Amino acid sequence: MSGNDATVLPVVSDVAGQAPTITKPSGTPPAELTITDVIVGTGAEVVPTSTLTVHYTLMAWSTGKIIESSWSGQPAQFPLAQVVEGWQKGLPGAQAGGRRLLIIPPAMGYGAAGSGPIGANETLVFAVDIISVA
Repeated sequence: MSGNDATVLPVVSDVAGQAPTITKPSGTPPAELTITDVIVGTGAEVVPTSTLTVHYTLMAWSTGKIIESSWSGQPAQFPLAQVVEGWQKGLPGAQAGGRRLLIIPPAMGYGAAGSGPIGANETLVFAVDIISVA
């Protein structure tokens, strides 16, 4: 072991309309919410009060394993105000047709409690495709 714990961020594929591939991150996860536009949308802009229809893929930073993906079924629809803080802070400004990578620290995700398959203090890696904004 070299002891090198450099952070290697995941890379998300940029083919619109197809489920994204996400490379496994490594090293120390970012302590802050990290936002990257993989595909810049051209449609309606997300605001904090929006109701969104999205496809998403969730990877656990610690394992590099996909925990959940809506791509196997119907897109998810929800008011942005009702989801984890990392989405509430990380999605405004994105536009319909876009794909955004969110790396969400535990405090803005599910924290020490975790949630279902999501472990305690897990850093969440989400690729979110914004289908529509209402």
